Amino acid sequence: MDLHAVLPDLLPLVTSWAALQEVQGLATGAPLHAALLLVARHVGVVHPWLIRLALVEALPLPDDPLLRAAAQHLGVLGPDTHALTLGYAVFVRAGCATGRLVAHECRHVAQYEQAGGVAAFFAVYLAQLVQCGYDQAPLERDACAHEWHGAALEGDGHQKVEAAETKCL
Repeated sequence: MDLHAVLPDLLPLVTSWAALQEVQGLATGAPLHAALLLVARHVGVVHPWLIRLALVEALPLPDDPLLRAAAQHLGVLGPDTHALTLGYAVFVRAGCATGRLVAHECRHVAQYEQAGGVAAFFAVYLAQLVQCGYDQAPLERDACAHEWHGAALEGDGHQKVEAAETKCL
């Protein structure tokens, strides 16, 4: 797949799909508990109370074949993907929620806020993924650099974060 060639076609598809998924995540997700609200603030989220954490069995996948293939090719959505942030909706696979992961995803929320929304974020993010690859994309590297903010929540592993979130569901 020539991602440079299909990038202009991907942006409206991903923007539309992400907006729909965000609405679903906001409707079904739980607000962050106090400790995670602090983590969100520490990683730069301006409006952390808007974030909803949706613990799901499987991350949402696009129905559109081009978008699904591109997401899998870019490494954004695959069998080893543990979380996905779309605006203020943070989807985390059940059993994968750790303080570090939630801090990483909250940093993506901050990036959405800084960009001005889903469309503006994806215009930059997709270009970075195509040009640099997932692991070297500046927005991913930035999110990874903020993971330590959630480390104190991990205690005995992911259970502490997930247990706190399940109470909100």
